[in-house]
Amino acid sequence: MRYTSTRGGIPPVGFSQAVMMGLATDGGLLVPTEIPWIAPERLRAWSTLSFQELALEVSTLFVGEDIAREDLGELIERSYATFTHPEVTPLVEPGGVRILELFHGPTAAFKDVALQLLGNLFEYLLEREGGCLNIIGATSGDTGSAAIYGVRGKERIQIFILHPKGRVSPIQERQMTTVLDANVHNIAVRGTFDDAQDIVKSLFNDLPFKSAYRLGAVNSINWARILAQTVYYFYAWGRVSGGDPERRVSFSAPTGNFGDVFAGYVAKRMGLPIDRLVIATNRNDILTRFVETGVYAVGEQVYQTLSPAMDIQIASNFERYLYYLHDGDAERVRALLEDLRRTGRLEVTADRHEQVRADFDAAAVSDQETLEQIRSTHGASGYILCPHTAVGVRAARGLPEAVCLATAHPAKFGEAVTRAIGREAPQPPSLQGLMEKESRCSELEATVAAVKGHLEATLAAGSVS
Repeated sequence: MRYTSTRGGIPPVGFSQAVMMGLATDGGLLVPTEIPWIAPERLRAWSTLSFQELALEVSTLFVGEDIAREDLGELIERSYATFTHPEVTPLVEPGGVRILELFHGPTAAFKDVALQLLGNLFEYLLEREGGCLNIIGATSGDTGSAAIYGVRGKERIQIFILHPKGRVSPIQERQMTTVLDANVHNIAVRGTFDDAQDIVKSLFNDLPFKSAYRLGAVNSINWARILAQTVYYFYAWGRVSGGDPERRVSFSAPTGNFGDVFAGYVAKRMGLPIDRLVIATNRNDILTRFVETGVYAVGEQVYQTLSPAMDIQIASNFERYLYYLHDGDAERVRALLEDLRRTGRLEVTADRHEQVRADFDAAAVSDQETLEQIRSTHGASGYILCPHTAVGVRAARGLPEAVCLATAHPAKFGEAVTRAIGREAPQPPSLQGLMEKESRCSELEATVAAVKGHLEATLAAGSVS
């Protein structure tokens, strides 16, 4: 399997190089040169596999010969041994609503599914190649802690995570800042998530700096993140369908950066019998507006909502979808992104918009609707939704049998849950006592210069050999 850039500016690379590169050197995102097709009889066989067995089968198709199958299997087993549920991503049906619980990893968020594996992939490849890596990423809430827990204490790796000051939940902040391992560096930037993400992209696009400081990516710009997330779509389909290739299943994914729902899109292109894919957004509804109109236009501001991980204007993985929407035409992708950079909007043609409407449904959910959904689900079944999951459930109301992705444990969002049902959700062991722990974090202006200088100073001080 080979990988190329959505902007067409690099020769194809293998899986290992794609993982270590993160963002392509031409500024684009890496995508496989072909998406494998899974025949119905193979889907039927996969439907009975454990999550770990399924992850090995799916991953092998995209890894190719870069990593020996036995080694890949060991990496997968080690990654999901950290999860507290034997099924890793169990499917539950409180009150008749299908919920795929993705929050049984060490940080109680769906990001663990990918980042536990990515951390072990990084470690494996660095040991094999004898190198070191400085990871830099931006988070709107859960990516940061999941990335930190994926690489904390690992030799050859330093990690720098940017989060928007005051715009993540208190528990999310403490999950990051109470990890005191020497290779972990938290940065609170005085701005929005989009500001933080722009800084990270700028550093990756500074090719001399990226090379000199051996930068690596953990955000969903890293293809390995998408690959790991496709697995639970196959897993959920198998549990609902009983392995019947004629049984189509719909999914609703709360999304901000477009990674989770894009993984579903990849699974569908692989032949998974998906009926509808619902993009569920909050008030920051740029993706919903795109599906409805064919116009991707930046709004006046990023609104703070009860589902902060989705408070995003520019969705990184949207570029990957543009690439496939335009049949791999990198030149057209570059032109559309230049329109977006120059004017704050891009528009696809009528026939492409028709394809978008065929690929996705979309709905924007208000804070009030989010609270109502948490309240009604709890009243009907006693089950507590996190606000992001509530957005997904609400958006899927027209698809009563859809599988809704539960992206985080409700205990991570005590304020929203309390407003909805009058009390917080019980905390899993991984979240208990966080607010009393010692924490460490640097605060910086939301500028490339400030973050770049901090990185240089930290690494020069001897944090990495």
